[in-house]
Amino acid sequence: MFTIGDFARHGRVSVRMLRHYDAIGLLRPARVDPFTGYRLYTADQLARLNRIIALKDLGFTLHRVRDIVEERVGPEELRGMLRLRRAELESAVAEATRRLTGVEARLRAIESEGRMPTDEVVIKSVPAVRVAELTAEAAGFDPRDVGPVVSSLFEELCRLLAEAGITPTGPGIARYEDVPDGDGRVTVHAALPVSATVRDGALRVVDLPAVERAATIVHRGSMDEVVPTAQALGRWIEAHGYRAAGHPREVTLEHPGSGGAWVTELQAPVIPA
Repeated sequence: MFTIGDFARHGRVSVRMLRHYDAIGLLRPARVDPFTGYRLYTADQLARLNRIIALKDLGFTLHRVRDIVEERVGPEELRGMLRLRRAELESAVAEATRRLTGVEARLRAIESEGRMPTDEVVIKSVPAVRVAELTAEAAGFDPRDVGPVVSSLFEELCRLLAEAGITPTGPGIARYEDVPDGDGRVTVHAALPVSATVRDGALRVVDLPAVERAATIVHRGSMDEVVPTAQALGRWIEAHGYRAAGHPREVTLEHPGSGGAWVTELQAPVIPA
């Protein structure tokens, strides 16, 4: 048999943790010496310890862990719990990754402060275009808010057009409008140019008006990292005597699969300040 110290070393846990598990009835020692009070464990108890640690690391409460290891939960229910917890953890990892990407983009924006683009911004007119589009709302204009909404809208838009046998005639366009009294919420439009008539009731066909004067800049990379580019455009607009007249459109010029290799043009409508 193992002393509590030896069992802790073999199990790669702390003695303090084993004492806590004993106190709450989760993992009691195989025997307690009646004279010394020393806790003694067997090698077979390492299997129970491994299950406890794995379930705890998956985020289950110790009360729930006890129910599971005591076999108060059936195999099917346990599998369902583990699948659900895995999905929750994957979602948390994805959210943490998006947050990290946003932080990195803000850091690059800070590093680029004071450096004005000289030849990256082009003033041009944008012609009118007929598009099929889907619309949804996002919590805000932060890339972490609009990114998932834009992605899901374009995925659904492409599916609907393919089912209708319609081939887009140009690159994707994402555009935004503030929601009146929406506490920062924005309406997201995901659009693809079309020439054929669209009869699918889920799709809306609209004619986007021409933009007489737009300040444009090309962003290379994921739209999660667009903040430095967007702020460079904003600084250029102010420095050259213009004022933005709405959110920029985002026109996807190249999308070779990986978001990191995308090429997107930001088209900000402007008027003289």
